Amino acid sequence: MVHFKTLDNGLKLIVNQMSSLMSVTMGILVHTGASQESDREDGISHFIEHMTFKGTKKRTSFQISDEMDRIGAQMNAFTGKDLTCYYAKSTTGHASEAFEILADIFLNSTFPEEEMVREKGVIIEEINMNEDTPDDLCLDLLSRAYYGERGYGRNILGPKSNVSGFTQIDVRDYMDRHYVPENIVISMAGNIDVNLAEELVLKHFSGMKKQCCKREEVKVELQGKSLYKHKDIEQVHIGIAFPSVKRYEKYYDATQIMNTILGGGVSSRLFQTVREELGLAYTVYSYVSTYEETGALSVYAGVNAEKYKKSVDAIYDCINDIKKKNISEEEFIRGKEQLVSSSIFAQESTSSQMLLFGKELLYRGQVYDFEDRVNKINAVTLKDVLTAVEMNFDDKYKAISLVGAVDKPL
Repeated sequence: MVHFKTLDNGLKLIVNQMSSLMSVTMGILVHTGASQESDREDGISHFIEHMTFKGTKKRTSFQISDEMDRIGAQMNAFTGKDLTCYYAKSTTGHASEAFEILADIFLNSTFPEEEMVREKGVIIEEINMNEDTPDDLCLDLLSRAYYGERGYGRNILGPKSNVSGFTQIDVRDYMDRHYVPENIVISMAGNIDVNLAEELVLKHFSGMKKQCCKREEVKVELQGKSLYKHKDIEQVHIGIAFPSVKRYEKYYDATQIMNTILGGGVSSRLFQTVREELGLAYTVYSYVSTYEETGALSVYAGVNAEKYKKSVDAIYDCINDIKKKNISEEEFIRGKEQLVSSSIFAQESTSSQMLLFGKELLYRGQVYDFEDRVNKINAVTLKDVLTAVEMNFDDKYKAISLVGAVDKPL
């Protein structure tokens, strides 16, 4: 049973009631992230996400954690390029208590100065850790080579100089512009009574002032650059990105099936060629990332430093074979089945359902329909996948990143 309601202030609630379970995941999704930040704000979405857990008008940071642990619940958050999400998972019997704490940190965080100073140090160490994690660094560099310094090219963590300088005024100003009801969806999935869910949301969120927030379109100017960063490490990490479809575009599912064939699993061409046949990499895969204005099909591999050029050649061989539309009916069927099964598996996870329903409502203003989703995947033909090939792999805007013991870009 799915229940949907829009509050008078514009905030939306979606509930996927899964009565056979014994738990529920409750999420607060905000349609903002790194892509909506100015140069001065770069990193502030992530900083705010951290700081919401550091004390409210009636709870200290410790009390927030302690009270969640006392009821056996879990609470966390994440920041993306166009989404910030705060969520809690609890047993059905403790849903009201868990949601009250979640609402408290979201609505009533006080951002105490001493906690801000402490958390800035934590985030700077997170930035340092990212610098010391070559696969993350490679993909961040790839994003910058593809999108540039702004918009979707921003690193979610932001630069240290910005993080060090954020003030309470900066935080409040950003939240006043983006953390507004029309930019928020509350999504619940699991065994929770829909009347209780609505009652909880009305109790805690109906007091938010109605305020319009028109999300700014992200300007996209593809760069097509080749960047590198020298690191004295054993492997060379390779990233390659091509223009792809936008989120929910006509050939989105066909592109996902094509990506599965290229590098989306252990039977994919990249995995079987680069890892299994040639033994050049432990990790190699491809993925599609889509947004409202743009999309990218990316390949990542961590390979033997002495043979990284051979690895690049092997990756391009796989890509070029796909570009020639050498895709068999068997590969197509296997790719489609994998896409269908991933949708089915998501049906059995309250966390996945919370995000699926929340994102669909936040991004499209629609209620997620599982049967319609599977029907659309099943309707994709091999001809559609071959058409999708033509919508990807534009070499004009191809971006490349390298991290490792290299002294020049690829």
